[in-house]
Amino acid sequence: MPKVMPRKVKSLIILSLIVLSTVITLSFRSPVKADVTILSTTPSEGYVGDSVQVTANTTTENGNYTILFDGTQVKNGTAEGTLVNASFPVPHAISGLHNVTVRADSSEAKANFTVLTKYAITNDAPAMPKLLQENSTIGISLNVTGGESSPVYSANVTVRTPANTTYWMNFSLASAGESGYYNASISYPSMGWTPSTPNTNFTGIYLISWLNGTQVVGATSFFLGLTNSTQFHRGDSVDIKAVDYPPDQNVTITVSGVGVTYSPSPFNATVDADGVVHTNWTIPSDVPIGVLRLSITPIPSSKSAANDTQVFEVPGFETEISTRNLADKPISDIFVKARDESTNINYTATSDSNGTATIMLENGTYFCEAFFRQVKVGETNITIVEEQQINFTCNITSMIVRVIDEQGFNIPFVSVELNFNYTTNLDVIENRTGQETNGTDITGIVQFDSLLTNITYIMNASRYGQVFNQNNNTVSNLPAVPYENITILCPAKRLPVKVIDTNDQPISNATVEAQELVGGLGYSNTTSSDGTAILQCTFGRYEIQTYVEGILLNETTLDLFDNQNETVIKCQLYGLTVSIKVVDYFGQPIPNAEVRLLREGLSARSSSTQSDGTATFGNVIGGNIQVAIYLSGQAQPCIERGFFVDSSTTAPIEIRIEKYVVLLGFLIETSLFATVMIVVVAVICILSIEAYRRKRGKPQKAEEVEQE
Repeated sequence: MPKVMPRKVKSLIILSLIVLSTVITLSFRSPVKADVTILSTTPSEGYVGDSVQVTANTTTENGNYTILFDGTQVKNGTAEGTLVNASFPVPHAISGLHNVTVRADSSEAKANFTVLTKYAITNDAPAMPKLLQENSTIGISLNVTGGESSPVYSANVTVRTPANTTYWMNFSLASAGESGYYNASISYPSMGWTPSTPNTNFTGIYLISWLNGTQVVGATSFFLGLTNSTQFHRGDSVDIKAVDYPPDQNVTITVSGVGVTYSPSPFNATVDADGVVHTNWTIPSDVPIGVLRLSITPIPSSKSAANDTQVFEVPGFETEISTRNLADKPISDIFVKARDESTNINYTATSDSNGTATIMLENGTYFCEAFFRQVKVGETNITIVEEQQINFTCNITSMIVRVIDEQGFNIPFVSVELNFNYTTNLDVIENRTGQETNGTDITGIVQFDSLLTNITYIMNASRYGQVFNQNNNTVSNLPAVPYENITILCPAKRLPVKVIDTNDQPISNATVEAQELVGGLGYSNTTSSDGTAILQCTFGRYEIQTYVEGILLNETTLDLFDNQNETVIKCQLYGLTVSIKVVDYFGQPIPNAEVRLLREGLSARSSSTQSDGTATFGNVIGGNIQVAIYLSGQAQPCIERGFFVDSSTTAPIEIRIEKYVVLLGFLIETSLFATVMIVVVAVICILSIEAYRRKRGKPQKAEEVEQE
């Protein structure tokens, strides 16, 4: 018979096959790569040049990454942790779907981005306020980005003139050398336009449109004027040009505005042989700020559809007037009125929170006035030649108010209110009242920077809503100086205090402290033999604390706005009588035990119990009291208890010592007493049984004798 393979051998063979197959499987596996996941591409479609935000996650901390667009690198950097957060501009590419790839280490992830076709048309007209004039040539540029790979882009460009005449041109765009990028440039007017008479003979807006078939894919415009700018300042030379007039005739040029007209001389001009009117005019020194209208007459028949009329502006220069007080500090809410000496026109503005009043003023001389609360506070003459900043000092003063106590210490958080009367003189004369309110800072000082001078101020200083300077509250005719310094005395008030104990008896050597609730002021004194202490405290609200031997016994709040009569402070925890009764397990009094009272901050007091087990203590300071009981001959307390005592005890506080029993005047431990009692009871039981047994045995013996 064949031998059966042992079970141990079978198990060993199976285990070897499992290990071998695992090793072979692992040897053919690819090495672990760092994974990349694209979280978003925002937006997912757009035009060439748009910014695309890419966010992705990698498994490598702070690793390097590269972003590719259709395989071309457009961004690289280092991840923040495992996060890639970067943006790139869309490069030139044909329209349609493209790949955005994020590559980190040897792993990458892809997302799609769609490039859209964009048409753009621009012109080379100068930016405002510069102007092209009639008979100018304008350059027009067209381009396509994100176009198809090999198209032929045809453009139909139209120009509509202010005379409502339309000209057009058809042409093709050439490749600009970049993928999907095509462009072209043309001029207007030039050869190739239909009809064949394009021109820029009219003043106004020329509208340019790019049509792809019947669809408008782009538009732009430009403005042609009679002048070479839309803005001029006084003294500037205005270049005036117009075309398409009958040759060798006289024309009249008129400039008009609100309340002004300049015509005819020196604006008469003669048309040259080419039909061009070309002259110059200097802006007068008395022209008002604003819009002016320029026109040419007579109007030729060729211009009946669009008259040669144009507006331009005399804007003035931005003039920043810094309104400042006598201390040279910027102040707000100053109304500034600048009168143009050449036109007698007023220009106004009010200074902002930075003390700046901004007014547009033209070249010339101005008489400036400043008003605060409609009261004139300053005047000056200024000359404007360009944009500039001007300091305007006003008759406004600063008041520095310092509040002190009688010892010269500064008092913080005092409310100071200024009340005053004044007379306006801006538009109407009127009597008015005003008020300014502020508070002293931590240094005890408050400053008012915008005060009218030469008027009287009523100044009320208060704490907790109570005015304390009634007899020192008037500042007459505040002078025109940079700073006016005012000192207010916060008076002291008398505070007599009488401290008594729970039995209404005076407490001597008690410390009374008064702490001001806001200002941080503090005062203290010690009571005399009759329990009184007198404090001189600055006007305010106080927390009064009473201490005996360093222990806080009373705390109360007191308004000290006037001199006080005697204030009685009762310390309910002082002068208490406390009795302690010590008893044994059965409640029997334990005499001659030492009772010690301990209170934090005080020395321990001790007394022995009387025959009734009671020890009495007088003049106790209440509160949390620890009681320790010492028995005769013991160095350690046999028991400790804590109590809160807030009044004299009418009945003793009983402390039961359950460990001991009083027996025949001696203290024995309760356990020993119990043992003795058990023994005694046991002996009594035994004796009783023995007596009973003997009593029962005597009659039996007598009966036995009789039987014999």
